Amino acid sequence: MRLILASASPRRAEILRNAAIAFEVVPATVDESQRIGETPETHVRRLAIAKVRAVAAGVVPPALVLGADTAVLVDTLMLAKPASAEDARRMLRLLRGRTHEVLTGVALLRLPEGELLVEHERTRVTFAALSDTEVDDYIASGEPFDKAGGYAIQGRAGRFIPRIEGCYFNVVGLPLARVYRMLCELGWET
Repeated sequence: MRLILASASPRRAEILRNAAIAFEVVPATVDESQRIGETPETHVRRLAIAKVRAVAAGVVPPALVLGADTAVLVDTLMLAKPASAEDARRMLRLLRGRTHEVLTGVALLRLPEGELLVEHERTRVTFAALSDTEVDDYIASGEPFDKAGGYAIQGRAGRFIPRIEGCYFNVVGLPLARVYRMLCELGWET
């Protein structure tokens, strides 16, 4: 059965490719704005479902459609992708010297049956106490952009992260072991 990744994220694609999971990419376009009163868990799950449904409309069955959405949480504040260098600076200053959470919602839809699995994964990430110079140098590298929370653990920011509790791949953007279990549950075979 074909697996369709409803994402343009090169990081999600790389995680699947490195795990020898064959897939096709069909990017989803959805409004990622947080709704008033929406919890972070509800938000990432809703967006994962929206991405799956947006792509599923154009998929010829049989297929499985996989969608995901990742957010970074500092206390009750949800950090999306930075809109500017100043926004990235604000995010990195919030993260430095503290532990935060990375939350990814995952949705998997089996076509033509319409069976839908929706779950989320949470990982705790500890950031070193970065200096203002380290923050500015990291922003100048260009890496913080297009990444929830303004950092990439698999890139240069990895040197600022002494500890994680939970799934590393979740912090990159796709909790691999959870996705694999969900795929198997819906009858996917290698």
